[in-house]
Amino acid sequence: MNRVVSRPTSDGDPRLRLQAVDRKGHAFKGLVIEMLCGTCFMMAASVPAIAGDTQLLPPPSVTSSTVPPNGDLNPYGVAFVPRGFPSYGTIAAGDLLVSNFNNAKNLQGTGTTIVKIVANGNPTVFFQGPKGLGLTTALGVLRAGFVLVGNVPADDGTFASIKPGSLLVLNRTGGVVTQWTPANAGLDGPWDLTIFDMGDRAKVFVSNVLNGTVVRLDVAIDDNGVHLRKSTQIASGYPFRGDSAALVVGPTGLAYDAQRDVLYVASTVDNAIFAVFGAGNTQHDGGKGVLIYADNTHLHGPLALALGPNGHLFTANGDAINSDPNHPSEITEFTPQGRFVAELQMDAAQGGAFGLAFSQPRNDVVHFAAVDDNVPNITDWSLPFDSDGR
Repeated sequence: MNRVVSRPTSDGDPRLRLQAVDRKGHAFKGLVIEMLCGTCFMMAASVPAIAGDTQLLPPPSVTSSTVPPNGDLNPYGVAFVPRGFPSYGTIAAGDLLVSNFNNAKNLQGTGTTIVKIVANGNPTVFFQGPKGLGLTTALGVLRAGFVLVGNVPADDGTFASIKPGSLLVLNRTGGVVTQWTPANAGLDGPWDLTIFDMGDRAKVFVSNVLNGTVVRLDVAIDDNGVHLRKSTQIASGYPFRGDSAALVVGPTGLAYDAQRDVLYVASTVDNAIFAVFGAGNTQHDGGKGVLIYADNTHLHGPLALALGPNGHLFTANGDAINSDPNHPSEITEFTPQGRFVAELQMDAAQGGAFGLAFSQPRNDVVHFAAVDDNVPNITDWSLPFDSDGR
Protein backbone atom coordinates (compact mmCIF):
# COMPACT_ATOMS: atom_id res chain seq x y z
CA MET A 1 0.00 0.00 0.00
CA ASN A 2 1.29 3.46 -0.88
CA ARG A 3 1.74 5.92 1.95
CA VAL A 4 1.68 9.68 1.48
CA VAL A 5 3.18 12.22 3.86
CA SER A 6 2.52 15.88 3.16
CA ARG A 7 4.12 18.95 4.58
CA PRO A 8 1.36 21.24 5.94
CA THR A 9 0.95 24.87 5.00
CA SER A 10 1.45 27.61 7.56
CA ASP A 11 -1.99 26.96 9.02
CA GLY A 12 -1.27 23.23 9.30
CA ASP A 13 -3.71 22.03 6.66
CA PRO A 14 -2.21 20.43 3.51
CA ARG A 15 -5.65 20.37 1.90
CA LEU A 16 -5.46 24.11 1.24
CA ARG A 17 -2.54 23.71 -1.18
CA LEU A 18 -4.76 23.04 -4.15
CA GLN A 19 -3.18 24.56 -7.19
CA ALA A 20 0.36 25.13 -8.39
CA VAL A 21 1.16 27.03 -11.57
CA ASP A 22 3.97 25.94 -13.85
CA ARG A 23 6.34 28.20 -15.75
CA LYS A 24 3.94 28.47 -18.72
CA GLY A 25 1.05 29.54 -16.52
CA HIS A 26 -0.60 26.11 -16.59
CA ALA A 27 -2.41 25.11 -13.43
CA PHE A 28 -1.51 21.68 -12.09
CA LYS A 29 -4.42 20.70 -9.88
CA GLY A 30 -2.96 19.82 -6.55
CA LEU A 31 0.53 18.64 -5.73
CA VAL A 32 1.17 15.34 -7.47
CA ILE A 33 2.20 13.11 -4.59
CA GLU A 34 -0.65 14.36 -2.41
CA MET A 35 -3.09 13.16 -5.05
CA LEU A 36 -1.70 9.72 -5.79
CA CYS A 37 -3.38 7.86 -2.95
CA GLY A 38 -6.31 10.16 -2.36
CA THR A 39 -5.29 11.09 1.18
CA CYS A 40 -5.72 14.80 0.58
CA PHE A 41 -8.93 16.37 -0.71
CA MET A 42 -9.43 19.17 -3.20
CA MET A 43 -12.31 21.64 -3.12
CA ALA A 44 -14.58 21.57 -6.13
CA ALA A 45 -13.52 25.05 -7.17
CA SER A 46 -9.96 23.85 -7.75
CA VAL A 47 -10.76 21.44 -10.57
CA PRO A 48 -12.17 22.03 -14.03
CA ALA A 49 -15.76 21.05 -14.66
CA ILE A 50 -16.04 17.49 -15.94
CA ALA A 51 -19.30 16.16 -17.27
CA GLY A 52 -20.87 12.91 -16.03
CA ASP A 53 -19.75 10.82 -13.09
CA THR A 54 -15.98 10.95 -13.72
CA GLN A 55 -14.13 10.07 -10.54
CA LEU A 56 -11.51 12.61 -9.46
CA LEU A 57 -10.04 11.13 -6.28
CA PRO A 58 -8.14 9.00 -5.90
CA PRO A 59 -6.73 9.50 -9.38
CA PRO A 60 -6.99 6.41 -11.59
CA SER A 61 -3.96 4.16 -11.61
CA VAL A 62 -2.88 0.92 -13.21
CA THR A 63 -0.21 -1.39 -11.77
CA SER A 64 1.38 -3.79 -14.23
CA SER A 65 4.18 -6.31 -14.34
CA THR A 66 7.55 -5.36 -15.81
CA VAL A 67 8.83 -8.95 -16.16
CA PRO A 68 9.32 -10.10 -19.78
CA PRO A 69 9.21 -13.75 -20.97
CA ASN A 70 12.95 -14.20 -20.32
CA GLY A 71 12.41 -13.31 -16.65
CA ASP A 72 14.51 -10.13 -16.47
CA LEU A 73 14.18 -8.34 -13.13
CA ASN A 74 15.06 -5.04 -11.46
CA PRO A 75 13.30 -2.45 -13.65
CA TYR A 76 15.38 0.73 -13.79
CA GLY A 77 14.58 3.15 -16.61
CA VAL A 78 11.08 4.53 -17.25
CA ALA A 79 10.05 6.58 -20.31
CA PHE A 80 6.86 7.57 -22.09
CA VAL A 81 6.83 7.67 -25.89
CA PRO A 82 6.13 11.33 -26.78
CA ARG A 83 3.59 12.86 -29.11
CA GLY A 84 4.76 13.02 -32.71
CA PHE A 85 6.46 9.64 -32.58
CA PRO A 86 5.88 7.83 -35.93
CA SER A 87 2.70 5.78 -35.89
CA TYR A 88 4.18 2.73 -37.61
CA GLY A 89 6.45 0.46 -35.59
CA THR A 90 6.20 -1.68 -32.48
CA ILE A 91 5.74 1.27 -30.12
CA ALA A 92 3.60 4.38 -30.46
CA ALA A 93 2.96 7.73 -28.80
CA GLY A 94 1.71 7.30 -25.25
CA ASP A 95 3.31 3.89 -24.72
CA LEU A 96 5.22 3.33 -21.48
CA LEU A 97 8.67 1.71 -21.68
CA VAL A 98 10.81 0.13 -18.95
CA SER A 99 14.42 -1.09 -19.10
CA ASN A 100 15.58 -4.05 -16.98
CA PHE A 101 18.98 -4.14 -15.25
CA ASN A 102 19.02 -7.72 -13.88
CA ASN A 103 18.51 -11.11 -15.50
CA ALA A 104 16.12 -13.82 -14.32
CA LYS A 105 18.70 -14.99 -11.75
CA ASN A 106 18.69 -11.43 -10.36
CA LEU A 107 22.34 -10.85 -11.22
CA GLN A 108 22.90 -7.11 -11.39
CA GLY A 109 24.13 -5.61 -14.65
CA THR A 110 22.94 -8.54 -16.77
CA GLY A 111 19.40 -7.56 -17.87
CA THR A 112 18.86 -7.27 -21.61
CA THR A 113 15.28 -6.09 -22.25
CA ILE A 114 13.21 -2.99 -22.78
CA VAL A 115 9.52 -3.79 -22.40
CA LYS A 116 6.34 -2.04 -23.42
CA ILE A 117 3.95 -2.04 -20.50
CA VAL A 118 0.56 -3.67 -20.97
CA ALA A 119 -2.05 -2.42 -18.51
CA ASN A 120 -2.94 -5.09 -15.94
CA GLY A 121 -1.04 -7.69 -17.95
CA ASN A 122 2.37 -8.97 -18.92
CA PRO A 123 4.62 -6.62 -20.88
CA THR A 124 5.71 -7.13 -24.47
CA VAL A 125 9.37 -7.03 -25.47
CA PHE A 126 10.38 -3.99 -27.51
CA PHE A 127 14.13 -4.71 -27.42
CA GLN A 128 16.26 -7.66 -26.33
CA GLY A 129 20.02 -7.27 -26.47
CA PRO A 130 22.88 -9.73 -26.08
CA LYS A 131 23.48 -11.66 -22.88
CA GLY A 132 24.76 -9.64 -19.93
CA LEU A 133 23.97 -6.17 -21.30
CA GLY A 134 22.78 -4.51 -18.07
CA LEU A 135 20.30 -1.85 -19.22
CA THR A 136 20.27 1.16 -16.91
CA THR A 137 18.03 4.07 -15.93
CA ALA A 138 19.37 5.93 -18.96
CA LEU A 139 16.23 5.46 -21.06
CA GLY A 140 14.72 8.14 -23.28
CA VAL A 141 12.68 8.53 -26.47
CA LEU A 142 13.10 10.99 -29.35
CA ARG A 143 9.88 11.98 -31.08
CA ALA A 144 11.51 11.44 -34.49
CA GLY A 145 11.29 7.69 -33.86
CA PHE A 146 14.34 6.62 -31.85
CA VAL A 147 14.92 5.19 -28.36
CA LEU A 148 18.12 5.75 -26.36
CA VAL A 149 19.20 3.32 -23.63
CA GLY A 150 22.35 3.00 -21.55
CA ASN A 151 24.04 -0.19 -20.46
CA VAL A 152 26.56 -0.93 -17.71
CA PRO A 153 27.42 -4.65 -17.91
CA ALA A 154 28.66 -6.66 -14.93
CA ASP A 155 29.62 -10.13 -16.15
CA ASP A 156 29.02 -11.94 -12.85
CA GLY A 157 26.75 -9.37 -11.19
CA THR A 158 29.53 -7.87 -9.06
CA PHE A 159 31.29 -4.52 -9.07
CA ALA A 160 34.61 -6.24 -9.78
CA SER A 161 33.30 -7.30 -13.19
CA ILE A 162 31.62 -4.03 -14.17
CA LYS A 163 32.41 -2.45 -17.57
CA PRO A 164 32.08 1.14 -18.88
CA GLY A 165 29.16 0.21 -21.14
CA SER A 166 27.66 2.34 -23.90
CA LEU A 167 24.55 4.17 -25.07
CA LEU A 168 22.48 2.38 -27.72
CA VAL A 169 20.29 4.14 -30.28
CA LEU A 170 17.32 1.99 -31.35
CA ASN A 171 14.76 2.51 -34.10
CA ARG A 172 11.00 2.24 -33.63
CA THR A 173 11.06 -1.54 -34.06
CA GLY A 174 13.85 -2.11 -31.54
CA GLY A 175 16.74 -2.48 -34.00
CA VAL A 176 20.14 -1.06 -33.07
CA VAL A 177 20.96 1.95 -35.26
CA THR A 178 24.21 3.04 -33.63
CA GLN A 179 26.17 2.84 -30.41
CA TRP A 180 27.97 5.58 -28.49
CA THR A 181 30.93 4.44 -26.43
CA PRO A 182 33.58 5.82 -24.05
CA ALA A 183 35.80 6.40 -27.08
CA ASN A 184 33.40 8.50 -29.17
CA ALA A 185 31.06 10.01 -26.57
CA GLY A 186 32.97 10.38 -23.30
CA LEU A 187 30.81 7.80 -21.53
CA ASP A 188 31.86 5.80 -18.48
CA GLY A 189 28.92 3.92 -17.05
CA PRO A 190 25.89 5.76 -18.54
CA TRP A 191 23.54 5.53 -15.57
CA ASP A 192 20.74 7.95 -16.41
CA LEU A 193 19.85 10.54 -19.03
CA THR A 194 17.45 13.28 -19.94
CA ILE A 195 16.70 14.72 -23.39
CA PHE A 196 15.93 18.20 -24.68
CA ASP A 197 14.26 17.27 -27.96
CA MET A 198 14.07 19.91 -30.70
CA GLY A 199 12.90 17.64 -33.51
CA ASP A 200 15.81 17.60 -35.95
CA ARG A 201 18.36 17.92 -33.17
CA ALA A 202 18.59 17.26 -29.46
CA LYS A 203 20.72 17.70 -26.38
CA VAL A 204 21.17 14.45 -24.47
CA PHE A 205 22.52 14.76 -20.94
CA VAL A 206 24.08 11.58 -19.51
CA SER A 207 25.34 10.86 -15.98
CA ASN A 208 28.40 8.60 -15.71
CA VAL A 209 28.34 6.42 -12.60
CA LEU A 210 31.91 5.13 -13.03
CA ASN A 211 33.71 8.49 -13.07
CA GLY A 212 31.27 10.92 -11.42
CA THR A 213 30.68 13.18 -14.42
CA VAL A 214 27.86 14.45 -16.64
CA VAL A 215 28.26 14.88 -20.39
CA ARG A 216 26.07 16.67 -22.92
CA LEU A 217 25.73 14.98 -26.28
CA ASP A 218 24.71 17.36 -29.06
CA VAL A 219 23.08 15.28 -31.78
CA ALA A 220 21.44 15.74 -35.18
CA ILE A 221 18.45 13.64 -36.21
CA ASP A 222 17.21 12.59 -39.62
CA ASP A 223 15.41 9.62 -41.20
CA ASN A 224 18.63 7.63 -41.20
CA GLY A 225 19.38 7.92 -37.53
CA VAL A 226 20.77 10.00 -34.69
CA HIS A 227 24.22 11.49 -35.36
CA LEU A 228 26.57 12.54 -32.57
CA ARG A 229 28.02 15.96 -33.35
CA LYS A 230 29.82 16.76 -30.11
CA SER A 231 30.32 15.45 -26.59
CA THR A 232 31.02 17.98 -23.83
CA GLN A 233 31.71 17.21 -20.18
CA ILE A 234 29.70 19.84 -18.30
CA ALA A 235 29.85 18.61 -14.69
CA SER A 236 32.12 16.51 -12.50
CA GLY A 237 33.19 15.78 -8.95
CA TYR A 238 30.21 13.67 -7.89
CA PRO A 239 31.41 10.80 -5.67
CA PHE A 240 31.02 7.24 -6.92
CA ARG A 241 31.89 3.78 -5.61
CA GLY A 242 30.93 0.13 -5.63
CA ASP A 243 28.18 -0.95 -3.28
CA SER A 244 27.44 -4.43 -1.97
CA ALA A 245 23.67 -4.00 -2.30
CA ALA A 246 23.28 -1.54 -5.18
CA LEU A 247 26.33 -2.71 -7.24
CA VAL A 248 27.44 0.88 -7.85
CA VAL A 249 26.39 4.31 -6.62
CA GLY A 250 27.20 7.69 -8.13
CA PRO A 251 25.48 10.51 -10.03
CA THR A 252 22.15 9.24 -11.33
CA GLY A 253 18.98 11.18 -12.11
CA LEU A 254 18.96 14.19 -14.43
CA ALA A 255 16.18 16.69 -15.11
CA TYR A 256 16.54 19.60 -17.52
CA ASP A 257 14.63 22.89 -17.38
CA ALA A 258 15.06 24.22 -20.92
CA GLN A 259 13.47 27.58 -20.18
CA ARG A 260 16.02 28.37 -17.50
CA ASP A 261 18.82 26.27 -19.05
CA VAL A 262 19.37 24.43 -15.76
CA LEU A 263 20.25 20.77 -15.38
CA TYR A 264 19.40 19.16 -12.05
CA VAL A 265 21.59 16.26 -10.92
CA ALA A 266 20.81 13.67 -8.25
CA SER A 267 24.14 12.85 -6.59
CA THR A 268 23.37 9.61 -4.80
CA VAL A 269 26.46 9.37 -2.58
CA ASP A 270 26.19 13.04 -1.60
CA ASN A 271 22.52 12.42 -0.76
CA ALA A 272 21.81 15.73 -2.46
CA ILE A 273 20.53 17.48 -5.59
CA PHE A 274 22.66 19.97 -7.53
CA ALA A 275 21.84 22.51 -10.25
CA VAL A 276 24.19 23.06 -13.21
CA PHE A 277 23.35 26.46 -14.74
CA GLY A 278 23.86 27.07 -18.45
CA ALA A 279 24.01 23.31 -19.02
CA GLY A 280 22.58 23.40 -22.53
CA ASN A 281 25.17 25.76 -23.97
CA THR A 282 28.29 25.70 -21.84
CA GLN A 283 31.53 24.42 -23.32
CA HIS A 284 33.17 24.03 -19.92
CA ASP A 285 33.03 21.72 -16.90
CA GLY A 286 31.21 23.49 -14.07
CA GLY A 287 32.06 20.98 -11.35
CA LYS A 288 29.14 19.80 -9.25
CA GLY A 289 27.12 22.95 -9.79
CA VAL A 290 25.11 24.59 -7.03
CA LEU A 291 23.68 22.58 -4.15
CA ILE A 292 19.92 23.13 -4.05
CA TYR A 293 18.58 20.33 -1.84
CA ALA A 294 20.25 18.34 0.95
CA ASP A 295 17.71 16.80 3.30
CA ASN A 296 18.73 13.81 5.42
CA THR A 297 15.15 13.44 6.64
CA HIS A 298 13.58 12.97 3.20
CA LEU A 299 16.49 11.93 0.97
CA HIS A 300 17.80 8.38 1.20
CA GLY A 301 20.13 7.93 -1.75
CA PRO A 302 18.29 9.82 -4.55
CA LEU A 303 18.29 7.99 -7.88
CA ALA A 304 15.98 8.85 -10.78
CA LEU A 305 14.93 12.48 -11.09
CA ALA A 306 12.08 14.17 -13.00
CA LEU A 307 10.72 17.68 -13.42
CA GLY A 308 6.95 17.64 -12.90
CA PRO A 309 4.36 19.76 -14.74
CA ASN A 310 3.87 21.78 -11.54
CA GLY A 311 7.51 22.87 -11.64
CA HIS A 312 8.54 20.63 -8.77
CA LEU A 313 11.27 18.00 -8.80
CA PHE A 314 10.64 14.34 -8.00
CA THR A 315 13.29 11.81 -7.00
CA ALA A 316 13.20 8.12 -6.13
CA ASN A 317 15.14 7.10 -3.02
CA GLY A 318 17.06 3.82 -3.42
CA ASP A 319 18.00 3.50 0.29
CA ALA A 320 21.66 2.60 -0.37
CA ILE A 321 22.68 5.90 1.27
CA ASN A 322 21.25 7.31 4.52
CA SER A 323 18.72 4.47 4.76
CA ASP A 324 15.83 4.69 7.18
CA PRO A 325 13.77 1.52 7.78
CA ASN A 326 10.83 3.70 8.80
CA HIS A 327 10.83 5.47 5.43
CA PRO A 328 11.67 2.89 2.76
CA SER A 329 11.34 3.13 -1.02
CA GLU A 330 10.02 6.67 -1.11
CA ILE A 331 9.55 9.18 -3.88
CA THR A 332 10.20 12.72 -2.68
CA GLU A 333 8.67 15.86 -4.15
CA PHE A 334 10.48 19.17 -3.58
CA THR A 335 10.82 22.58 -5.19
CA PRO A 336 13.84 23.75 -7.23
CA GLN A 337 14.46 26.18 -4.36
CA GLY A 338 15.00 23.23 -2.01
CA ARG A 339 11.69 23.10 -0.09
CA PHE A 340 10.31 19.68 0.78
CA VAL A 341 6.72 19.16 -0.38
CA ALA A 342 5.63 15.54 0.08
CA GLU A 343 6.72 11.93 -0.14
CA LEU A 344 5.16 8.72 -1.43
CA GLN A 345 6.11 5.21 -0.33
CA MET A 346 6.35 2.71 -3.18
CA ASP A 347 7.08 -0.41 -1.11
CA ALA A 348 7.08 -1.44 2.54
CA ALA A 349 10.64 -2.77 2.17
CA GLN A 350 13.77 -0.83 1.27
CA GLY A 351 15.23 -0.67 -2.24
CA GLY A 352 11.98 -0.63 -4.20
CA ALA A 353 12.00 2.85 -5.73
CA PHE A 354 14.09 3.59 -8.82
CA GLY A 355 12.81 4.76 -12.22
CA LEU A 356 10.04 7.34 -12.64
CA ALA A 357 8.73 9.58 -15.42
CA PHE A 358 5.99 12.04 -16.39
CA SER A 359 4.18 11.96 -19.71
CA GLN A 360 3.36 15.04 -21.73
CA PRO A 361 -0.03 16.50 -20.78
CA ARG A 362 -2.85 15.43 -23.09
CA ASN A 363 -6.59 16.05 -22.86
CA ASP A 364 -6.16 17.68 -19.44
CA VAL A 365 -4.40 14.58 -18.08
CA VAL A 366 -0.76 13.91 -17.30
CA HIS A 367 0.55 10.44 -16.44
CA PHE A 368 3.08 9.74 -13.71
CA ALA A 369 4.75 6.32 -13.62
CA ALA A 370 7.14 4.77 -11.10
CA VAL A 371 8.61 1.29 -10.71
CA ASP A 372 8.79 -0.91 -7.64
CA ASP A 373 11.95 -3.00 -8.09
CA ASN A 374 11.01 -5.32 -5.24
CA VAL A 375 7.88 -6.80 -6.86
CA PRO A 376 8.76 -5.93 -9.70
CA ASN A 377 6.02 -3.81 -11.26
CA ILE A 378 5.16 -0.30 -12.36
CA THR A 379 2.27 1.96 -11.38
CA ASP A 380 0.88 4.53 -13.83
CA TRP A 381 -1.29 7.29 -12.32
CA SER A 382 -3.55 9.58 -14.38
CA LEU A 383 -3.55 13.10 -12.91
CA PRO A 384 -5.79 16.03 -13.90
CA PHE A 385 -3.96 18.88 -15.60
CA ASP A 386 -5.65 22.11 -16.64
CA SER A 387 -3.87 23.24 -19.80
CA ASP A 388 -5.96 26.43 -19.94
CA GLY A 389 -4.51 27.71 -16.68
CA ARG A 390 -7.95 28.05 -15.08
